[in-house]
Amino acid sequence: MPNDSADTDQPDLHIADIERASLSRVNDWYLGGSFNTPVDRDFAERVLHVLPAARTMAVDHRDFLRRCLTYLVAHGIRQFIDIGSGMPTLGNVHEVTRSLSPDAKVVYVDNDPVTIAHSRRLLDNDPRAIIIDADLRQADRVIGAPELQQFIDLTEPTGLLMIAVLHFVPDSDDPARLIARYRAALPAGSYIAISHLTDETTPPRLREQVRACTSAHHDISPLVPRDRATLAAWLHELDLVPPGIVTAHRWRPDRTPLDSPEHDLTVAALGRTTARSQTTAGTPVADPYQPVR
Repeated sequence: MPNDSADTDQPDLHIADIERASLSRVNDWYLGGSFNTPVDRDFAERVLHVLPAARTMAVDHRDFLRRCLTYLVAHGIRQFIDIGSGMPTLGNVHEVTRSLSPDAKVVYVDNDPVTIAHSRRLLDNDPRAIIIDADLRQADRVIGAPELQQFIDLTEPTGLLMIAVLHFVPDSDDPARLIARYRAALPAGSYIAISHLTDETTPPRLREQVRACTSAHHDISPLVPRDRATLAAWLHELDLVPPGIVTAHRWRPDRTPLDSPEHDLTVAALGRTTARSQTTAGTPVADPYQPVR
């Protein structure tokens, strides 16, 4: 997850300010994890007070991730880069992909010191998953990290995941440029997955709650809802996997989705990179997919 110290040395875990809420640990609490502190739980409760749908959003993001990984493994992807990965709570990338293909490899990327320390302990004896310490806004540092370069073969198709993270990146950090830089580092046949906060189609009451949530989040991070047109602009160089850019709970659901305004707060998409000579920007991938109704 991004933080405001992107261009400074990361603090040692022993002096890390765990009295300040962390995006990674707050999300872990929403998902029922145990890697969070009282200050994280207090912050999460304050967010839920102004936006009761916050936990539903976290679950929608995580469920989209699971379905997305299932699709990617089924289509031959065996190496993954999880940008802004957060705490490795239940349903993390290496667990899901490993259950589908034992040879899957995962690079997690985060810059929260507690997340990094815990993840390194968790992955210490895992030869097919690592975490690197980097801010997602420093795309060149992420892609050029020696650990990543030695672990992932970037001449082979790769799944790059940006799940529930870009809404913490303000426009001043130019998310479109960041995505373009990551995209340029991936070979043809790779995929980029994005899920994002939106209030585009929500009723006025819920839109007001989102605004209150953005104010509550100001203490630890910006929070920027965006619409489908913005995601479409970010992904215009990719071929979109059907059903395209939709609310996360309606992206290739494996059961009949329950519609309610709370589910409209999360929008998601998966796009495939192609050789420039063959690409038609933003066109859907040929796919026999039929939505669950």
